[in-house]
Amino acid sequence: MDSTLLKGLTVLEHLAASDAPRGVSELARTLDLTKSNVHRTLQTLVVAGYVRATPGGAYECTLKLFELASSVLARVDVRQVAERFMRSLADQTQETIHLSLLDRAEVIYLHKIESPHPVRAYSSIGGRAPAYCVASGKALLAYQEEALAHLTDPLPVYTARTITSLDILRRELEQVRVQGFAINRGEWREGVCGLAAIVHDAMRKPIASIGISGPSDRLDPAALRRFSDVVVDAARGLSRALGYNPIDLAPRIIRTGAMREPA
Repeated sequence: MDSTLLKGLTVLEHLAASDAPRGVSELARTLDLTKSNVHRTLQTLVVAGYVRATPGGAYECTLKLFELASSVLARVDVRQVAERFMRSLADQTQETIHLSLLDRAEVIYLHKIESPHPVRAYSSIGGRAPAYCVASGKALLAYQEEALAHLTDPLPVYTARTITSLDILRRELEQVRVQGFAINRGEWREGVCGLAAIVHDAMRKPIASIGISGPSDRLDPAALRRFSDVVVDAARGLSRALGYNPIDLAPRIIRTGAMREPA
């Protein structure tokens, strides 16, 4: 292991996660390094363009990290990354799996894996549905409530179970955020139910939802409860694969003797 490189990355990660510039002494205490070690590491990062000194003598990250991350993110195809999570979800549930995006107040089905059952939910890649009527759309609306501005009140009715009030919809979206998943109880198509959870990207933005759909005689309330954990796990796994970290980076303490220098 290259200890010098690892120390440099540790200092860089800590600065990136900090909400304010950090001084040499503070970094040394937090990361359990010597001041001379931290100072030398910071000077190297400054020369490389990743860190800059502030007028007060502290240090902060430049936008070079963002530029690097943007280049990586530009190459990420969420459909390609999602494939293995969708396959796993399909194997576990035997239902139709959707990867969906939000466009104004509609969902677009970006990718799909068909259920092996002869009776299954009908949809097509590139197809659309009212976001407030389907689980994938509710999962997205729960984290992108600005899209509600594109809806009228009362809401258009598609089945006897369609939510017709924005106030009721907002209360359900709050519940989605609390429980971590959304449910469609036959609100878009009679006899078709669904379950979905939100997917975040590396910038912590809600970019998609992943979920299941099928006939209500298979996806009854008991089945929806049973499958909620696997759907949420799939969404979390895909989010992590896209670089999402739900918790702020904690200081990485280096305590290995070989990585310390004499004071």
